Amino acid sequence: MTFSKTKSAFLVMIFLGINSLIAQKVELITTSKTQRWVKSKVKLNKQPKHPDIIVFTDSLLQKVDGIGGAFNEIGWEAISALPKESSNQVFKALFSEEGCNFSMCRIPLGASDYALSYYSSNDVPEDFEMRDFNIDRDKYILIPYLKEALKVNPDLQIWASPWSPPAWMKVNEHYAMRSGDFENAKAGNKMHPEAEILNNATAFKMQERYLKAYALYFSKFVQAYKNEGIELFSIQPQNEIAYQPNWPSCTWRPEDMAYFINSFLGPQFEADGLDTEIWLGTVNSGNPNYVKTVLEYKDTSKYIAGVGFQWGGAKSIPTIHKEYPDLKLMQTENKCGEHENDWTSVERSWKDLVHYINNGAGSYMYWNMVLDETGKSAWGWPQNSMVVIDKNSKSITYTDEFYLFKHLSHFVQPGDYVLKSSIGKNHLAFKLKDGRALILMNNPESTIKTVNLKVGNTTFGIELQPTSINSIVVNN
Repeated sequence: MTFSKTKSAFLVMIFLGINSLIAQKVELITTSKTQRWVKSKVKLNKQPKHPDIIVFTDSLLQKVDGIGGAFNEIGWEAISALPKESSNQVFKALFSEEGCNFSMCRIPLGASDYALSYYSSNDVPEDFEMRDFNIDRDKYILIPYLKEALKVNPDLQIWASPWSPPAWMKVNEHYAMRSGDFENAKAGNKMHPEAEILNNATAFKMQERYLKAYALYFSKFVQAYKNEGIELFSIQPQNEIAYQPNWPSCTWRPEDMAYFINSFLGPQFEADGLDTEIWLGTVNSGNPNYVKTVLEYKDTSKYIAGVGFQWGGAKSIPTIHKEYPDLKLMQTENKCGEHENDWTSVERSWKDLVHYINNGAGSYMYWNMVLDETGKSAWGWPQNSMVVIDKNSKSITYTDEFYLFKHLSHFVQPGDYVLKSSIGKNHLAFKLKDGRALILMNNPESTIKTVNLKVGNTTFGIELQPTSINSIVVNN
């Protein structure tokens, strides 16, 4: 009798010890509609025989290059309305190791749709030698914005893309491609309707002197930022290369973009000794032949380090990843929404995140990290942001999408890897440099869901809260 009791106690101790060991190996952090970034104990089930999801910790896929968002002038205006202590809080939330820990971010080269007004770094017509090139405006707006972020994360990688060349380099000599309003925008522009370019014809003046000047323009921009202490790791020559909105924009036929990179931009960077990478982007064409045409033109591919996709480009990234498996890929702009800033934004962003990562993207960008309470562009379109700043009350709101990105980027950094795992639309897996595995999981259901996982040699069951995003960290 005594032996039996002793044996039973021994078995209980073993069982508790195993559970305790697994509990130490597994961390769970949850964000739902009602709770944010909640660390909780893992509720363990018995070791499941048939896991729902298997993560193959020895099967590395693409390397992670970075995760982050975009700096824009209107965002800096919102942050500047805050007291210094409050603005510091925002930068720490986005860029510190305790916060989102962003590692790669985007800036506009000249005016974007979230600039305060039209501008470029050289608005002097026919200044082909770039004598009047300058980044004076950026020194008062974008550069201070960037430097505050770099104080928190000095290793932040920064890349740039123009929405439009200087207007004098375009066929219609206007920053935009169409006149009037767009969708729910309240403000149009003063373009004459007959100056519109409503197809994907190249809107850049394809004369040699303009092409040479534009290549020099990019080179001078990279060098000017370096002189301000900001290294640009990459440029992408055109934002949304196949789109004609009523804000800064410029369409390019793929043959013309290939000609520009191959014969002007690439050689200019070589001549000036720049190690800043050239990426093809940002590609919003759903036809993969756009990218293929550029890559296959003469020697262009030798100058192109990667390809960036956004919006309609989601349709072409699977083909490009399949046919060019060694090419680096990036998602360059998260869908902006309509200023709803609620869980529907998380649902939409989650689908895109899974799609791009599962099709080879090694980097992923949110759009405006920070906006004011209206969320409006200079053209009147209210959009989402990760951080909303009320310029009147000085209050700061971190939106649901802020936490979606934090669940990923807080853990996943450059040099980590995407891991092969079971097919499914509600999880992603990563191998961190310290050997841990991160499983990012979405529970879209309105009830608690139990999921059984096998991560390397660790098998366990876990409860996911209703309508939640979850970071599961496993120490194998």
